[in-house]
Amino acid sequence: MTMVELLALDARWTQRVRIAERPGPLRSAAAVLAHSGDSWFWALGLLLLWGFGGEPWRAWALRLLGGIAILAAIVLVIKFAVRRRRPEGEWGAIYRNTDPHSFPSGHAARAILLATLVMGWGPAWLAAALVVWAPLVSLARVAMGLHYLSDVVAGGLLGLFVGGIGLLVVA
Repeated sequence: MTMVELLALDARWTQRVRIAERPGPLRSAAAVLAHSGDSWFWALGLLLLWGFGGEPWRAWALRLLGGIAILAAIVLVIKFAVRRRRPEGEWGAIYRNTDPHSFPSGHAARAILLATLVMGWGPAWLAAALVVWAPLVSLARVAMGLHYLSDVVAGGLLGLFVGGIGLLVVA
């Protein structure tokens, strides 16, 4: 299969998942999930945990923030190297205006990174919640028309890889 055929297949599968233009509760849930992986949301939450939490939560928050920062730099380098345009659409103007590139999905990468790191460093209840949440964030990004399926698959694999390295390097 050629690259053109693979991209066409990716676009067709992506279109099947997309619900951004269909009002209803599923679209509303997808919108909330799509935003729940925003970097500012996680950075703010982890900074609050660092500022107001006791040990060992402060160190834990810093490790997660460090992982998010390293991953964000890697995602940015790849996005500017690949420069794949986001799918056409209206929803998510803030993402479309501030970051017109879709490959790989930073939200999918961040969600999977967080799930991976919390599986190794966090409480079991939070790890279980994030393992369910992370793929839903990834699919929501496709459903809302911000990414192709291949963007979130690549982002998820990148998040898993960086998270795995983090778990190996930082005890």
